[in-house]
Amino acid sequence: MNTPEPATVRAVAVSKIFNPDKANQVDALIDVDLTVEPGELVSLIGPSGCGKSTLLRLIANLIEPTSGELAVNGKSARQARLDQDYGMAFQQAGLFEWRTVARNIELPLELRKWSKAERRARASEMLELVKLGEFANHHPWELSGGMQQRVAIARALSFRPRMLLMDEPFGALDEMTREHMQAELLRICSETGTTVVFVTHSIPEAVYLSNRVVVMSPRPGRIVRVVDVPLGRRDDDTRESAEFFKKITEVREALRGTEGGGDLGPAEVERLRHAGGDLR
Repeated sequence: MNTPEPATVRAVAVSKIFNPDKANQVDALIDVDLTVEPGELVSLIGPSGCGKSTLLRLIANLIEPTSGELAVNGKSARQARLDQDYGMAFQQAGLFEWRTVARNIELPLELRKWSKAERRARASEMLELVKLGEFANHHPWELSGGMQQRVAIARALSFRPRMLLMDEPFGALDEMTREHMQAELLRICSETGTTVVFVTHSIPEAVYLSNRVVVMSPRPGRIVRVVDVPLGRRDDDTRESAEFFKKITEVREALRGTEGGGDLGPAEVERLRHAGGDLR
């Protein structure tokens, strides 16, 4: 009998308080319960300062929770970090300008003592995955912002982590490049089966990408609602569908503390199509 695969992330009553019992105490997160299953893409959304990035850092074991239980792949977050169970991507690509694109991707593999031949083969494989095979010997300054982000994602996935943690990775890109990168991320996740926890300020981005959108309150951050997004396969038509705009409304109303519901009429769909939904 096969043993069920553990949840990729399981947080139970997790809280994070900075500078406890001091004048500058900050209650960042309070009693967060969250489960992310293998293969899911789950977005965290909420007002600035609500603790989205703090929760991501807790999952990555960059900081420790003040209280509660946090497991990653059925083990402690610390052990998951030591076992290199995840990769990370941020708003800035963070590439080394003096290294070629291929050698930037190879860097995590160098740190893990892969042989030169193994590194080169894996870098080539990852560049094909992100459709940048012809840019292996270029330097980051020769690439566009979107291309640099694709290199950063390739680097984060190079050592085959089971999970990718992403903190507003497309926030600095123009709208067309951002939409292209969203489609690329979904393609890569489909091909690799990687689980993703994704922080964003953009409601349309969260809805387009996610299996579920986790809506968080202003600080102290709590999960106020989890919105399921059963849109099926995403493509350009998805962004024009009534169901897509209905889910945008549902997330927006959850952020406002109101209940979603009701079908959208044509006028409301058209209004939302032009309204956007960025929380900045």
